[in-house]
Amino acid sequence: MPLMSTNPPELRPDLARARIAETSKGAARRANQPTIGMVSLGCPKALVDSERILTRLRAEGYGISPDYTGADAVIVNTCGFLDSAKAESLEAIGEALTENGRVIVTGCLGANPEYITGTHPRVLAVTGPHQYEQVLDAVHTAVPPQPDPFLDLLPSSGVRLTPRHYSYLKISEGCNHKCKFCIIPDMRGKLASRPAHAVMREAEKLVKNGVRELLVISQDTSAYGVDIKHAEDRGHRAHITDLARDLGSLGAWVRLHYVYPYPHVRNLIPLMDVMSQSGGMVLPYLDIPFQHAHPDVLRRMARPAAGSKTLDEIAAWRAICPDITLRSTFIVGYPGETEAEFQTLLDWLDEAQLDRVGCFQYENVDGARSNALPDHVPADVKQDRWDRFMEKAQAISVGKLAAKVGSVQDVIVDDIDEDGIATCRTKADAPEIDGNLFIDEGTEQLNVGDIVSVTVDEAGEYDLWGQLNT
Repeated sequence: MPLMSTNPPELRPDLARARIAETSKGAARRANQPTIGMVSLGCPKALVDSERILTRLRAEGYGISPDYTGADAVIVNTCGFLDSAKAESLEAIGEALTENGRVIVTGCLGANPEYITGTHPRVLAVTGPHQYEQVLDAVHTAVPPQPDPFLDLLPSSGVRLTPRHYSYLKISEGCNHKCKFCIIPDMRGKLASRPAHAVMREAEKLVKNGVRELLVISQDTSAYGVDIKHAEDRGHRAHITDLARDLGSLGAWVRLHYVYPYPHVRNLIPLMDVMSQSGGMVLPYLDIPFQHAHPDVLRRMARPAAGSKTLDEIAAWRAICPDITLRSTFIVGYPGETEAEFQTLLDWLDEAQLDRVGCFQYENVDGARSNALPDHVPADVKQDRWDRFMEKAQAISVGKLAAKVGSVQDVIVDDIDEDGIATCRTKADAPEIDGNLFIDEGTEQLNVGDIVSVTVDEAGEYDLWGQLNT
């Protein structure tokens, strides 16, 4: 049973998953130690929840099992954003029940327990998203703890499901937007920002324990601190610009995800230009969920943006920081989308020239207001539009990567295989969702987590190849 698996790359990045946790593999298990397995589905925000649950369990003396057979019970952290994700979560629950038999369900799908128990009545307990105490209570009931105060000391870095050199840093929960296709506010509630000093304390601890890259995540990163009136406490202000500046001072790469294109985002860009010019740490990278470009489609989505204004913002960002990398996701086949509206999206993409693009076909989600919209697009039309969109996005990617041949790039090493081929990422690449840069010779002295200088000598559709600079 892998603790984590990887989503198909064509899905939106906030459904991407991290890889199997290596920290618990091979760990010694003392006699009679209760052991829990974890299957974590969905987005990086759910991954952070899984890490917190496992950290608490380790502190209480539980062992963490990397397979079904070694676990006294299994926690399945579910995703419920799309119907396909719900089906995948139900399948994972069913597999855990078949292989282990003692299953506790948590996460977004747990907000609707009857949906789960209707299919899998044998689950031991169901809890909703970020209900850590309820999950622990369920584990205690199913598998009582047997802590040994001399042996079960929580490691200072906690339990992490991502590689040691990068970590997701969740700065808030929930969302204040009411996009018609999304039920996240119903599952996770309104925006609830963490105090800035608490975020910084966690970030400092991560960097101290070897993290080289912090991936800042939330449902709406741009709105961080709005709900707590940008409170300042212990020298840190709860505003995304201030937080980015503070995080950038820690010495690790800082990458911003899920940033809505509000006007104040423009204040972030100079921090990124500083990095590109003098080696600062806020990466020149923005992950912005534009979703569409035609104003009527955006209106039907109840999105807080318009395509023409975003083009103006993109131009302003690039004027400040020419090296900025822009990634986004889009929906094609939204109810009522006409061929003319879709063509507007393609034309917009031509003009925007985004560096990294993901796209998914609209599907109904139980409880979403978009389900009731008229003129749903036939499946074959959605597939045709997705194909055409991705063809254009790929052509843009090919051109942008070809322009990097001959350039010098700082890269972070994610993996070195048995043949000595190093899989790396540039500042333009987030883990799991973007491309890679491969080094196939001279890697004998490299280690995972190293940040090294590379000259790009070859480009493909989404990936680069390069040579180490000495």
